[in-house]
Formats: sequence, C-alpha cells, structure tokens
Amino acid sequence: MRVVLAEDQALLRVGLTRILAEAGFEVVASVDNGPSLSRALAAPEVEAAVVDVRLPPTHTHEGLSAAIEARTRRPGLPVLVLSQFVEAHYARRLLAGGEGAIGYLLKDRVADVDGFVDSLRRVAGGGTVLDPEVVAGLVSGSERVEPLDRLTAREREVLTLMAEGRSNAAIAARLFLSEKAVGKHTTSIFAKLDLPPAGDDNRRVLAVLTWLDGRG
Repeated sequence: MRVVLAEDQALLRVGLTRILAEAGFEVVASVDNGPSLSRALAAPEVEAAVVDVRLPPTHTHEGLSAAIEARTRRPGLPVLVLSQFVEAHYARRLLAGGEGAIGYLLKDRVADVDGFVDSLRRVAGGGTVLDPEVVAGLVSGSERVEPLDRLTAREREVLTLMAEGRSNAAIAARLFLSEKAVGKHTTSIFAKLDLPPAGDDNRRVLAVLTWLDGRG
C-alpha cells in the first residue's frame, strides 16, 4: 500500500518512514508542511495517509485540513491522524462523510510499533480507530442531545468502545459479555439512533458521529 506521511519533527518522520517500510508499506511521500502534504495527497497513486494535525507554516491545523480536503476529492481515502492534540471539530469533520477509514491516535499514547501498524492496517481496510482519550475528550460532559438519551448505560458503554474502533468480539471481551449480547446491543443502538438498515460498518461510523454530536 502506498502511503503519504506528514510529520514536521525530522527524527520522528524518519523513524515512522522506516517503521512503515519494514511493515510492508511504500512511503511515496514524506513531508513536513501543509502545502507539501496537499500536493502529495493529490497524487492518484496515494492509497492512505498518516498525518500530524499541526504542520508549518502556521502550526495550527494544516494536516487535518489537507486530509479533509483530500477526502472531499476522494471519499473514503484512509487517513490516520497521529498527533499530540485532540481537535474535536476536525475529528468530527473527518468522520462526517460516514465512509469510515479514519483513525485518530495520540502520539504519547501509542504503546508499541505493532499496535500502530495494526491501527493503520485497520484504517486502510475501512475501519475507524479512535484513541480512548480522544473519545473521552469528545464525549465527556453531562449534556446529551436526543436521540442519545434513549440509550441505556450498557449501550453507552458499547457505543464508546465502538467509537474506539473495537470489533464486537473485542467489545465482548472488554465488557465480559457474549458476542451475541454485543450484537443485540449494537442492533438496539442503531434502532434508537434512527439509523436505517445499511452496511454495519457504515452504521457504526454514523452511530459514532451521533455520539460525538452530543457534544454540540
């Protein structure tokens, strides 16, 4: 898989390039600023991107803006955000298309190389992977909007883990439930959030969007 990497810290950029190459990815562009990232993402051969949020020249949100622009042109382009910051507004915009293939990890919470590579592969396969701290920052607070108030406490737990990109099997293991029970909870969540029958992967993304929108 051909990947674009955007990271302004030189040592980290070189390290990530080597990690990706050793894992079997082809890094077709390794850039350190927003304009270069936008140009790299415009290349038709690019199949995925790993981007930092804040890049030169302004160190605000160049990485995410370039990724959002690229997914506007190519819906579903896999993007894994690797950052020190939680940018809730832009995370919602990345998810807004409902196509999945989005990841958002915090640099200081990536525990090991294998976990990072596995996250990128899940995103490249169309999955959604959100760091638990990102999820917590997006969904914390007491205010909720309808139809989220319809969910039971257990359904909220399932949906939070779903937002982290966990499969039904992983959710079952985490909550000490059977996969069949988790399946029933997810079906109930989809119904309560008024999500019509469609591909389950897409409905999982839409359910997460509804949850994030509860922050207003």
